[in-house]
Amino acid sequence: MLREPEARDRTVFVELLASAEVHTYLGGPRPRDELERELSGVPERWPGSFVVDLDGAMIGQILLRRATGHRRPAAVGKVDLGYLFLPRAWGHGYAAEACAAALDWLAGALPGEPVVLATQTANARSMRLAAKLGFTEVERFEAWDAEQWLGMWSPVTTSG
Repeated sequence: MLREPEARDRTVFVELLASAEVHTYLGGPRPRDELERELSGVPERWPGSFVVDLDGAMIGQILLRRATGHRRPAAVGKVDLGYLFLPRAWGHGYAAEACAAALDWLAGALPGEPVVLATQTANARSMRLAAKLGFTEVERFEAWDAEQWLGMWSPVTTSG
């Protein structure tokens, strides 16, 4: 289930952001003590920010936000899809299901809006997820000392 962040999710947000395993391809984790000081009681809420809830507990986060400062010209101004999941939730299809639901939500909220996704090519799980969700490659580029992949998704529109 996708839902808004709540105060009870704070500890999982800290866990996600401090996890070396989660941040293997994202520049490394943030220090837990820093996160404990900085994160407010209720995580920030805005349209496109979702907690992924499984049986009443947070297992991940989906973010859809406008990529105003993106490094790649093809992505600037488009909606960017980001996601983080706890390692114990990996390999069960939750990311694919949750990202697909978030993209469906966006297609209803902003019909015709394309979405970009960037990931390291070394991140095989994210590359498979991008393909499963229907993202197509726009370009590959070097950043943060690694090859990056930029893909784009466009909602299916029906004529009638």
